[in-house]
Amino acid sequence: MDLTKVPNEKKLNLCRTYFKIGFALLPFIWTVNAIWFFNEAFRKPEYEEQKQIKKYVVYSAIGAILWFTILLSWLITFQINRVTWGEFADNLSFIIPLGSP
Repeated sequence: MDLTKVPNEKKLNLCRTYFKIGFALLPFIWTVNAIWFFNEAFRKPEYEEQKQIKKYVVYSAIGAILWFTILLSWLITFQINRVTWGEFADNLSFIIPLGSP
């Protein structure tokens, strides 16, 4: 969709909708929202809805970064401790590697 052809009110509604969808544990939507509306929020001349769009873009970026940081922390922790956690880690694993640790 070309945002230059969309009315400002519809841009705001779309940005707000993507922000709310991100709360359904879909941080990728927050990432898309932050990237897609960045120019609209920070580089375009001022208009009435821009302040609200800017708020949703910033919150989407913060939410996505926070979510990905937590996910990365969990992945690193799990990979480091998988062997020492034994059966518990095997129950969490989708694929159990063959061979010795």
